[in-house]
Amino acid sequence: MRHIARKRFGQHFLTDGGVIDAIVDAIHPQAGQPMVEIGPGLAALTQPLVERLGQLTVIELDRDLAVRLREHPHLSVVESDVLKVDFRALATQMQANTAMANGSKIRVVGNLPYNISTPILFHLLDQVDVIEDQHFMLQKEVVDRMVAKPATADYSRLSVMLQWRYQMANVLFVPPESFEPPPRVDSAVVRMLPLATPPKLNVKTLETLVQVAFSQRRKILRNTLGKWLDEKGFAGTFDLQRRAEEVPVAEFVALAQAV
Repeated sequence: MRHIARKRFGQHFLTDGGVIDAIVDAIHPQAGQPMVEIGPGLAALTQPLVERLGQLTVIELDRDLAVRLREHPHLSVVESDVLKVDFRALATQMQANTAMANGSKIRVVGNLPYNISTPILFHLLDQVDVIEDQHFMLQKEVVDRMVAKPATADYSRLSVMLQWRYQMANVLFVPPESFEPPPRVDSAVVRMLPLATPPKLNVKTLETLVQVAFSQRRKILRNTLGKWLDEKGFAGTFDLQRRAEEVPVAEFVALAQAV
């Protein structure tokens, strides 16, 4: 029976074989690697992945699709909203059920629902210590912001909050006609590699600092971040005669550490 894409789940099913092959090549799955796929849908990416891996864990919210996926002998299906999934517990469970060594990290891939892609990215950021790498298909304009450099139009709060913890690259452009139904936007695949030795900082402090800095991105920081730093009693030095989009990630990190 044909599955009709459900708008409330943000479903757009990948159908272009050439694009699927290119994504799998970018992920480069190896036999036995512990991998989790978010939103497998009709298994267009799932099948070539599991053929290379031997076993794959998938997270699917759509009940009808989850029923179909459970028929596959080499899939472990987690029927849940991904924002409610504890990836640390999932990694531990995968270690117990397979030959994974204790402490092994998981690889995470997926065609993320575009309507909740940013919350998913931050949900995973909170649990990045159990993740080896991430490959996601997202709306291209989101990927552009994720990988943006300072002093560009796309450089934003999202850029800073991900780049302080990941090395990222836009690895593939995906046009709308690669999907059924076609989305109204271009898509792209991003590779996210957690930094091996991330800076030590209070993440909540960085979150607040960056949010204040970008709250009025056209104003110089003296009028936004300057007031916040005064309230914190910050006695150090920081150039506030710039806009937020001109400040490199490393400087935001250093300021969060100093505060």
